[in-house]
Amino acid sequence: MVERVALFVTCLADTLYPDVGKATVTVLERLGIEVVFPGEQTCCGQMHGNSGYPGEAVALARRFVDVFDGFDAIVTPSGSCAAQVREHFGDLLDGNDRGVPARTWELSQFLTGVLAREDVGSTFEGTVAYHPTCHSLRLLRVGDAPLRLLQAVPGVELVELPDAEECCGFGGTFAVKNADVSAAMLDEKIAAITASGAECVCACDSSCLMHIGGGLRRRGIAVRPVHLAEILAS
Repeated sequence: MVERVALFVTCLADTLYPDVGKATVTVLERLGIEVVFPGEQTCCGQMHGNSGYPGEAVALARRFVDVFDGFDAIVTPSGSCAAQVREHFGDLLDGNDRGVPARTWELSQFLTGVLAREDVGSTFEGTVAYHPTCHSLRLLRVGDAPLRLLQAVPGVELVELPDAEECCGFGGTFAVKNADVSAAMLDEKIAAITASGAECVCACDSSCLMHIGGGLRRRGIAVRPVHLAEILAS
């Protein structure tokens, strides 16, 4: 039985998208979950590991385990950060992870898998295209969990996103080191979003939404990027 849940807010929510973290808490508390925010938390080390700094990644993984050990579950509004913890901490820490990765969940997985909930008491008006981010799709394998949550929200009209499973081109430092390739991939994603006719594009990762949202703004396209947590909290 899950009683005490720790929020792993992630670097992006902490520094750029605090409303996503707040929305996650709103959803969990609406379902009767006690949410704790450990103030000692820092980065999970995903960026360091992906950029070739294993020593720093290991140190941050150890800190994560120290901070979050003892909670029934750790929930995060980020597929990529959840994937770092669940899929890579075991190797980084040689198995000395105290079971923390197995208790760490991306929000949609936690709601549908652990709590067995799809209707979380939300209401939202608008047409929504769902972009399945690479980490949530390929590493976490969340499947249709986000779609089932969106389908249960009165007022949400889901529209098909062409080539939905294609990467948006962000990929963290990939977008910096391979800017031309990243921009070309973003062009294709934005063309698909525009073709969908959606008013909003939804995802489980603020990082991808930041990338997509920037491209939409620069092109003057009035499609609003919105995190899944924000729709569920509405």
